[in-house]
Amino acid sequence: MHILATIFVVIVAIEHLYIMYLETIATDSKKTSQTFNLKQQVLKDKNIQVLLKNQGIYNGLLAIALFYGAFLSSNPKEFVALLLIFIIVAAVYGSLTSSKSIILKQGGPAIIALILLLL
Repeated sequence: MHILATIFVVIVAIEHLYIMYLETIATDSKKTSQTFNLKQQVLKDKNIQVLLKNQGIYNGLLAIALFYGAFLSSNPKEFVALLLIFIIVAAVYGSLTSSKSIILKQGGPAIIALILLLL
């Protein structure tokens, strides 16, 4: 992978670590409320917290997998491309079912990283 693609893959990984932080550690914070457009009172519900924390673990694992693919994998291009495609598909689904802005916020960096990776 060339340097610019690696930089964008790292940006995507850091973004997913931040999402994991919001979902697993700062679950009922004001920032999480703003980010996911949910009232803080809703975020204090134990069932919602369990769901968010579970989702946060997936985001954290995606980040770890991206770091692994970018820096340790014997086939980084194929491995990272697959993960970026997963992220893009999830962003498309999220934009259709939740908020249109997800395609830009979450999908945008992944799309740029995938394009750079394939060049």
